[in-house]
Amino acid sequence: MNEHLQNILRLGEKVLEGGTLKEEEALQLAAVPYEDLPFLLAMADRIRQEFVGAEVDLCAIINGRSGKCSEDCRFCAQSAHYGAQVKVYPLLEKQELVAAALQAKEAGARRFSIVTSGRGTEKDKEFSLILEALQAIKEKTGLKVCASLGTLTQEHALQLKQAGVSRYHHNLETGRSFYPRICSTHTYEDRVVTIQHAMAAGLEVCAGGIIGLGESFAQRIELALTLRRLGVHSVPVNILNPIPGTPLAGQPPLAPQEILKTLAVFRFLLPERGIRTAGGREVNLRDLQGTALLGGVSGMLIGGYLTTGGREPQADLRMIADLNRVVAP
Repeated sequence: MNEHLQNILRLGEKVLEGGTLKEEEALQLAAVPYEDLPFLLAMADRIRQEFVGAEVDLCAIINGRSGKCSEDCRFCAQSAHYGAQVKVYPLLEKQELVAAALQAKEAGARRFSIVTSGRGTEKDKEFSLILEALQAIKEKTGLKVCASLGTLTQEHALQLKQAGVSRYHHNLETGRSFYPRICSTHTYEDRVVTIQHAMAAGLEVCAGGIIGLGESFAQRIELALTLRRLGVHSVPVNILNPIPGTPLAGQPPLAPQEILKTLAVFRFLLPERGIRTAGGREVNLRDLQGTALLGGVSGMLIGGYLTTGGREPQADLRMIADLNRVVAP
C-alpha cells in the first residue's frame, strides 16, 4: 500500500473516531494523486455516512433584486464596477417571491432563500419589504426559509429570526489570504462579523465560497478551517463559472477531479456539517455530478442560480434516487 493510501486510511479513521484534522494533515490529503482519488472519495463518503447520514438537503434560491451592486467582487456579474450583461431589476413583488418559493417546493426543494444584490442590510430601504416576503413564504409554503442579503447588523439579524428565517447565508468566498485579490470594497472581517451577528441572533449559518478563482488548494483548506472555527452549519461550494465582462472571465476552469478532491477534503475537515454543491456544478462537474454525492457531499442547490441557469430539478431527484439516497424532509 502506497503512502497516499495509508494517509487516507489513517486520517479517515482519525475523523471517524472523533478526531479533528490539522492543516498539515489536510495538505497530505490534497497531495493525493488522481489515480488514488477513488479511495479518497470513498473514505470521505464513509465519513458522510457516519456523521450526516443518507439524506440530501435540497435548497433553491431566487435573485430577488438584481444588478447595480456597489461591491467589486471580481467574479460577480451583478457588480456595477464591471460591464457584464446581466438583468437589472428592483426588488420583486411579494407575490412573485412567494410564487417562486411554491415552484421550488414543487420541484423538490426543502429550503428557499431570497438573495438580493447590494452591500448589506444596513442602509437597505427595502429591508422591511423583504421581511414581509420572507414571513409570507414561510406561512404559505411550509418551507424552511433562508435569506442572503449581504452584511448584517445585529438588530436586523434578530428581525430575520422573528420573521421565521431559520438560516442566513453569507459566503466568505475564499481563504483570508486570497481575499484581497477578489474584493476591495469590504473586508474579510466584515463577512466574519456578519456570520457572528447571525449566530448571536439564533440563526443557523450557511457559509462557504467559490473554488476556481485562482486560489491554491492550501487556501481552500484555509477557508474550510475558518468555517470550522466559526461553527457554521452548512457549507455551499460553488465552482467558478466565468462570466463575460467580469475580471475573472478568462480564468481557466478547474478539472472535475480537482473539484471532487476539494469536496472530499472539505468533508474530512467538516465531518458533521452539511456540504453542498452549488453554482457552477453542472458546467464544471458535468457527468461527474453524481460522483460528488459518492464523495462526501450531503446537499445541493437545485434549479437556477443568481445570473446563470441550472438543470431541471427532476434530473437531480433521479440522480439522488439512483444513488439510493433520500431527500431530507
